[in-house]
Amino acid sequence: MARASISLIFLFIVSRLMSIVGKLSPWNNSLPHELLFQEISDRIHVDESAIKLASSDFGRLVHVNPAGVLYPSSEKDICALVKFSYDSAVPFGVAARGHGHSVRGQAMADNGMVVEMGALKDYARGPRIRVFQNPMSLEFYADVGGEQLWIDVLKATLDHGLAPVSWTDYLYLTVGGTLSNAGISGQSFLHGPQIANVHEMDVITGKGEHLTCSKQINSELFYAVLGGLGQFGIITRARIALDKAPDRVKWVRMLYHDFFSFTKDQEYLISVNGLDYVEGSLIMQQSPANNWRSSFFSPSDQSKINSLLSKHGIIYCLEVVKYYDDLTMDTVDEELMLLLKGLNFLQYFIFKKDDTYVDFLNRVRSGELKLQAKGLWDVPHPWLNLFVPKSRIMDFNEGVFFGILQKQNKTTGPILVYPLHRNKWDDRMSAVIPDEATFYSIGLLVSGGESDWELLESQNKQILEFCSKAGIRAKQYLPHYRTKEEWMNHFGSKWETFQQRKRQFDPKMILSPGQRIFNSW
Repeated sequence: MARASISLIFLFIVSRLMSIVGKLSPWNNSLPHELLFQEISDRIHVDESAIKLASSDFGRLVHVNPAGVLYPSSEKDICALVKFSYDSAVPFGVAARGHGHSVRGQAMADNGMVVEMGALKDYARGPRIRVFQNPMSLEFYADVGGEQLWIDVLKATLDHGLAPVSWTDYLYLTVGGTLSNAGISGQSFLHGPQIANVHEMDVITGKGEHLTCSKQINSELFYAVLGGLGQFGIITRARIALDKAPDRVKWVRMLYHDFFSFTKDQEYLISVNGLDYVEGSLIMQQSPANNWRSSFFSPSDQSKINSLLSKHGIIYCLEVVKYYDDLTMDTVDEELMLLLKGLNFLQYFIFKKDDTYVDFLNRVRSGELKLQAKGLWDVPHPWLNLFVPKSRIMDFNEGVFFGILQKQNKTTGPILVYPLHRNKWDDRMSAVIPDEATFYSIGLLVSGGESDWELLESQNKQILEFCSKAGIRAKQYLPHYRTKEEWMNHFGSKWETFQQRKRQFDPKMILSPGQRIFNSW
């Protein structure tokens, strides 16, 4: 018996040594070799395919190689990695990677470690999306793993007749990823961004601590992480507010050639009760009515729109949705028409559609699959997202939409423009928005080829320079800056708090180095 036990121990030691030796050849010297002897070493990949995947993202603009990629089997593995870096003489960067949908390397770690969060789903012993009801308030919520995609959250909660209330336009993003930024869409005017609909989180700090936080417990961490660009912790669980899910939607688009009327009507619609979604977009020669975000218009509709476009150069599209179910199906049309009564859209240019709630929320997916089939999805995406104060939106229209985009005619992709309420955001959170009661979300969701994306990037710089020279105090959403001064200007009055929180929760500046907030000075 003793001899058998000794043999087993010997075999374990030999296999362990063989595993370590196997990792030594490609091992990056920027990582301490002591990491090889940690329990998590078997889940650290340094092979070419793992490094290649973690070295790029949806943007295809930045390519940075990590030293290794951790495929965690549990939250404990992530804690162990971060704690090891924290205790090291020379700490290395650790970046959490969800679905890789960042556009400028924000989820990368140059010569550091990338944590492939999706691996948590592969090792899960039970469901990572669970629905509960608060026995005191009777409100429903879902406990969701930070690695989960919002499309999977939708499917799991719908099984209970429930759904989150605030979304992003694209559902194949991770919960942890959107909560680290804000998470916005056409529902945000009503329910606020996704970060305003979180009750509680489990977070791994830059010290390797795994903490639960909420407005009542570890509140400073809670507010820091929401919209915190991954600087203060890795979200492993979020408690998301739920409400009764509708069955179907009435989906309407109205066209304008006058920007003042377009914005006035948008602002009116977000100020009254009744609608569930309000967005807007531009239709231009290089930004057609139908695009990968949705194929809403019929061929005959597109012909009418193209005739209008040839006359005006830019057309503005106001998009609204009202949810309904069996109980409201007989009254929804009348209610919707009352809400739209008195709007100043172009006569005969109102288009209606009836769709399922799920298909509406997941409308971008079909466009994505079509582009993937043509090889046009995995291309450079030099996106620019801005929050523009309401008081300067007319100047932005003249200087950017007409003065740059139409004049240069380079834009290839959707252009979004829709208003949001500041009072739906919690200023204690890290997210930064303009200091006005109403501001506009601008999204230039452009794509290019390997040979011309730099032209689009140059156009983005011109837009930012125009805003700066014109005194338009726009804030970048999904921000990207290169200097400390730029980051200080971005955060404004929040900068000191942001720095203090970094010292408190990630004093060795380990987390999310790809954002280049503290790691580029």
